[in-house]
Amino acid sequence: MSRKKIIVLGFMGGCPIAGVIWQHIHYIVGLQRLGHDVYYVEDGLRYPYDPQAFTITEDFSYAAGVLDRLAREHGFEGRWCFCARYGDEPRTAGLSLEKLRDLYRTCDAALNVCGSHDMNDDLLAISRLIYVESDPGVEQIKIDQGDEGVRDYLSSHAVLFTFGEAVGTDRFPVPLHGLEWLPTRQPVVTDLWRASEAPPTGAVYTSICNWSTSGRKDIEWRGSNYLWSKSLEFLKFVEAPRRCGETFELATDIKEETESALFEKNGWRLECPHELSIDWNRYRGYIRDSRGEFTVAKDQYTRLHTGWFSDRSACYLAAGRPVITQETGFSEFYGRGEGLLPFRTMDDVAAAAEAVRADYPRHAKAAADIAREHFEAERVLASLLDRAGV
Repeated sequence: MSRKKIIVLGFMGGCPIAGVIWQHIHYIVGLQRLGHDVYYVEDGLRYPYDPQAFTITEDFSYAAGVLDRLAREHGFEGRWCFCARYGDEPRTAGLSLEKLRDLYRTCDAALNVCGSHDMNDDLLAISRLIYVESDPGVEQIKIDQGDEGVRDYLSSHAVLFTFGEAVGTDRFPVPLHGLEWLPTRQPVVTDLWRASEAPPTGAVYTSICNWSTSGRKDIEWRGSNYLWSKSLEFLKFVEAPRRCGETFELATDIKEETESALFEKNGWRLECPHELSIDWNRYRGYIRDSRGEFTVAKDQYTRLHTGWFSDRSACYLAAGRPVITQETGFSEFYGRGEGLLPFRTMDDVAAAAEAVRADYPRHAKAAADIAREHFEAERVLASLLDRAGV
């Protein structure tokens, strides 16, 4: 593959949350390792979030500072731009507006990661714009409901990719109406997560998540409401630590005292997620220092049988930490019982925990092997670019 000039479009400065940051860093570093000239750009009307002040703000200096530090840590110094479109005229940090526009005209491709960017006249100058969908189900349902705005937006892209590997198969119930969705995976630069073979003494199963996000992307389709929040799924498995004989820890912000008390009663430890969210390297350390991950998937992903898999869970795998996670259909493609253990019922959870306890080293090795075989960034992104015609 010849050297290309590729833009990663995202929102990790405007939403400087550790999980979002790592998701984009894997694209940037993976594309660099394939030998490409990689640029990172945020260009839109969305106001940035300042996690230190817990507020949305017009001031993008915090976002720019985050991007500058990340560029120095991961080798894209001088090749990033934050372009604020809110206000009377576009304002930038990093690249100037003139250089950004020239980049759009001359790049070989741009990846609109997570569909983070709405279109503007400058972005439309990109000759090969690639859509990478992170939340399978929502856009397909909107198309099925006749949303022409969504169809127009998707049609501005040359190729559509989705993390829902079952989208378009007979297991996924939503019709595609002529749109071609190509499957892809969450890329992970596995050596960035490599950890000691054995977790620290006293390590427990952990996970990190937003708690109650219902209402943000919930969607009704054919008489059913499909939920985006994980909270209700976790509540279904609140007894898991007690049933498994393990301590589980959840880094999340449960505001309802009755809910937090219920989790603590069932053997959960609750960790404040704010510092982990701000410090992406501390976030990585938290995952490395875990015994493994126990987590659930969003209602949309499970009931629509999307085949989706979490980029955070892929990071646990890359660290050699076994993952026990709710089935979405991903096990049809990888992960059938060693290192990555899917579940549907509480009995499945208990059996998975017992299997890992019986031979932790075997499951830890299998976890790392799955990450390298199925999620390694260079492999995932080489396939994506090839199928996108780059």
